[in-house]
Amino acid sequence: MSSRPASPRNAALPTPLDTRIEIETPEGIDMLLRPAGLVSRALAFGIDFAIRAALIGVFFVLLQLFDKLGMGLAALVFFLLNWWYMVLFEVLNQGRTPGKRLLGLRVVHDDGTPIDWSSSLIRNLLRFVDMLPLGYGLGAITCLNHPLFKRLGDLAAGTLVIYSDRPVARPTLPQAEPVMVPFALHLDEQRAVLGLAERQGELSSARTQELAAILAEPLRIPADTAVAHVNGIARNLLGPT
Repeated sequence: MSSRPASPRNAALPTPLDTRIEIETPEGIDMLLRPAGLVSRALAFGIDFAIRAALIGVFFVLLQLFDKLGMGLAALVFFLLNWWYMVLFEVLNQGRTPGKRLLGLRVVHDDGTPIDWSSSLIRNLLRFVDMLPLGYGLGAITCLNHPLFKRLGDLAAGTLVIYSDRPVARPTLPQAEPVMVPFALHLDEQRAVLGLAERQGELSSARTQELAAILAEPLRIPADTAVAHVNGIARNLLGPT
């Protein structure tokens, strides 16, 4: 008797491709970090390189007016911009150089805490090793073969380049006086009330009234004034703005 082929329903599903990592803080809060890949990191570095090149060019032109003193100062500026540009921005600007900021990236420790002076110095000192043999070849190979897209400098310093969480704008609700219901609302009921109040700008009046009427019974409010009551309850749930 031939064996039946496994049905697609019972077949093992492939593991979804997800590079996010979950970290638990000492306070017991779970944080999700999204490591940045090679392309976004390369673009951020390109922006920072262009900024440094422009600054060095401007300083060299200006310092040429001071003859030998200008040459010494130009060498000092070249050293500072090459060695300290990345470090100062990473430590003093929440792990973000101008290039990383434009790409929505930042550098943190492996545990998600802000980068410090020693870690930033280590990862940037080893940048010259990552550049070998040419054009960041070694760094690119390491980054592509590491599950968290780390280059050698990150491995040595215990750092990680991640996508910054963009602040979420607080939803706007229709103007209404807060209304308190005389009983506790379940979580799904709270979500339904807030969802309807937040989406009213996208819905027609008839559709808004229809959805509010559905909520009238569980909320124990009159159906003919359901929209106003829902807006008031949502305002009470969200609190003062």
